[in-house]
Amino acid sequence: MSPVPHGVNPRNQESDTVQLGLIGLGKMGGNMRDRLRSAGHEVVGYDPRPEVTDVDSLASLAAALTAPRVVWVMVPSGDATRGTVQALADVLEPGDLVIDGGNSRYTDDGPNAALLDAKGIGYLDCGVSGGIWGKDNGYGLMAGGSAEHVEMAMPIFDALRPEGPREEGFAHAGPVGAGHFSKMVHNGIEYGLMQAYAEGFELLSAVDLVTDVPAVLQAWSRGTVVRSWLLDLLVLALKDDASLSRLDDYVDDSGEGRWTIEEAITHAVPLPVISAALFARFASRQDSSPAMRAVAALRQQFGGHAVRAAAGPSGTPGEHAGPSSGTGSTQS
Repeated sequence: MSPVPHGVNPRNQESDTVQLGLIGLGKMGGNMRDRLRSAGHEVVGYDPRPEVTDVDSLASLAAALTAPRVVWVMVPSGDATRGTVQALADVLEPGDLVIDGGNSRYTDDGPNAALLDAKGIGYLDCGVSGGIWGKDNGYGLMAGGSAEHVEMAMPIFDALRPEGPREEGFAHAGPVGAGHFSKMVHNGIEYGLMQAYAEGFELLSAVDLVTDVPAVLQAWSRGTVVRSWLLDLLVLALKDDASLSRLDDYVDDSGEGRWTIEEAITHAVPLPVISAALFARFASRQDSSPAMRAVAALRQQFGGHAVRAAAGPSGTPGEHAGPSSGTGSTQS
């Protein structure tokens, strides 16, 4: 067995070595294959890209595995995952197990499980957190499904999770759907945390009084109540670009923040921080804000407040478009 990298749970007994079929060898899937192989497991990977795949088709993947098979799916959520599950239903056999480890919406898990159950094939959904760092540090895992199927896949979970107590890196969250629901909420929380750090960075950067913003953030990384891995990653980013001036301010979203808020509305659970973080991402995609132009227009109308004209062709700010003072109320 090759040397075990830091963070991997060593497996010394032959009986602990298992096979896994892994579909999708992108940034996450490829790193997961490497981590599992380093732990001594046999991984047969399939990906449409010939330069990274181990087999040329899903049928070949099934043929390369010994029954009962465990196949982990790491492809984009939605149609790609649903189509892959459908295809697996045609090439796997009763007693096999499929794990969806992508960022699927939890409402897809019930239909996927029912489709496979009709063929006698088991199903688990597993939320996976850890990003590109998971290869070395391990992945946080949240599984949904039966205890029997979780036990069947436990050697895989143990190899993927961080070193240390199982309960600090893996949870059997509940029945089918619970894993992806848990990961959805996890990502919603992530939105709020990232937004809070970002706003703090902007305020520190806006004043002349603080002359070394990266140093302040790094000083928070040990001993303070706001220390976290996300803060460490922000400090790392600032080492390369102290003002982040080389980055565009457009921020996408994977969908899970939206799903979290939709569930909160359904269950009447207030999520003001996560909602604000999602809306801030929407705002980042606007070259200009129609809403804030409407606010400026209203302030001018009811209070006579000064407003600026839109930037001219040169991109320079316009002059005041309204009166600098008015006869009406000046309260905002």
